[in-house]
Amino acid sequence: MSTKIITVIGSLNTDLVTVTPRVPDGGETLTATSFSTGSGGKGANQAVAAARLSRPKPPTPTHEEPLTIKMIGAVGEDTFGPSLIAGLSKDGIDTSSIQTIPNQTTGVAVILVESTSGENRILLQPGANHSLFPSSFLTPSSLGTPLPSLIILQLEIPLETVLQIMNTAKQAHIPVLLNPAPAIELPDSCYKNIDHLILNETEAALLSSRPLSVLTAPGFNWSTITTLFLKKGVKNVVITLGSKGAFFAHEGMEEGVLVEATKVERVVDTTAAGDTFVGSYAVNVVRSGSGLVDEGVVGGACRASARTVERVVDTTAAGDTFVGSYAVNVVRSGSGLVDEGVVGGACRASARTVQREGAQSAIPWADEV
Repeated sequence: MSTKIITVIGSLNTDLVTVTPRVPDGGETLTATSFSTGSGGKGANQAVAAARLSRPKPPTPTHEEPLTIKMIGAVGEDTFGPSLIAGLSKDGIDTSSIQTIPNQTTGVAVILVESTSGENRILLQPGANHSLFPSSFLTPSSLGTPLPSLIILQLEIPLETVLQIMNTAKQAHIPVLLNPAPAIELPDSCYKNIDHLILNETEAALLSSRPLSVLTAPGFNWSTITTLFLKKGVKNVVITLGSKGAFFAHEGMEEGVLVEATKVERVVDTTAAGDTFVGSYAVNVVRSGSGLVDEGVVGGACRASARTVERVVDTTAAGDTFVGSYAVNVVRSGSGLVDEGVVGGACRASARTVQREGAQSAIPWADEV
């Protein structure tokens, strides 16, 4: 049996992280609690999440089906680029398709984390990430050989490039997982090329053209939103709801399902929780082979995301952890449709992420979820 491959096409950034009791007001200067540098970028975070959540922390042996995680992206001709690539390689990620762009800088994210809440604010300079052009992804072979079992995309590379990758993947019958972050409006024509759409409340509001206050009102029926995207051609829709968990639906479902979040005692850092969710989701979807998400895939992603934000210290990579967990579980499931297990696992992984400081450094391994 050939090894299943998850290919992440997206951003690589160096994170410059400052922790402060609160965000300063305009014109105000505060003394920070700490400063650190780290590896980030939503693409790289989700690749790390998929890699770690597909296997236990070394040297623990595994009996799970092996998965290959591949990263396609670009870094600048500076000191940051080689460090980012080395970090991904250390996690067992195939970095052979990461380009170094001459006369360009590596992407940089300036991250401000409030120590009291764990919430983050991010200022992004994309640098080499915007050197990925549509013309580089016109043929199936540009997506990697052998062809991947799942492609993960975000919106930190040019939208035109993302849309071209979707079209090429569709022609090659490769499932696509899109995490539309940072959120921008998408053409209706692209939704038919999305097999898995993972978005948070803010992104759901923007893409559905509804006020966020309506979506977050008590008693809101999230099936209204999932049905909207399913009618546009998306096969699986997952809306991450932070401390409330995640809501999902797939084609053929009349009503969506809420998967409750893993309880976190105190948020430390939410930076990579969402990326952890995506990574967990992807691994389980690819392993399932069904193509449809279920409660197992979503539940696993919730657990992985929960581990990322442990004691809610820093939420920076929580979303990316969710995506990575989701991807792992979807690939493993093989059905192609999401379920409660996939979403729940992604929630747990994401929650684990926010219990640790940092982005990639906070993402858990499979045996930590």
